[in-house]
Amino acid sequence: MDISLREVTQENYEAVCDLEVTTEQEPYVACNMWSLVEAAYNDGHSCRAIYLAQQPVGFFMWVKETPQLMSIWRFMVDKEYQQQGIGRQAMALALAEIKQDADIKQIEICYNPGNPVAKNFYASFGFVEQGLDDDNEDMLALITL
Repeated sequence: MDISLREVTQENYEAVCDLEVTTEQEPYVACNMWSLVEAAYNDGHSCRAIYLAQQPVGFFMWVKETPQLMSIWRFMVDKEYQQQGIGRQAMALALAEIKQDADIKQIEICYNPGNPVAKNFYASFGFVEQGLDDDNEDMLALITL
């Protein structure tokens, strides 16, 4: 399977904005359009389109919170491309790209603790749950490098 991460550009941003998750997943996933706007007006935000061959099929956004901490804020695969191993390959690519920053010592992700698929998926990459966030809404999980 030809999976890659690519910059979001003038040529592909509309296709990225058109990607959707299932109705059941909507409470857990932010809108890609909002994420692109957020990244455009805030420092330290990196966005990537997930491609299957030449087709955008998903989206990532990560944020450099501190010189040592990168936080994955957004990750989604379009509902038509789920359950095919794309998300697993894309996460491996994203983690490899993030780890290229030699200053990064920790990679953080958060997810709804009521989402059992997310817990097992992230744990398979080495994310270790740290407990709920300050609002007691999302589970924080961390990879320490």
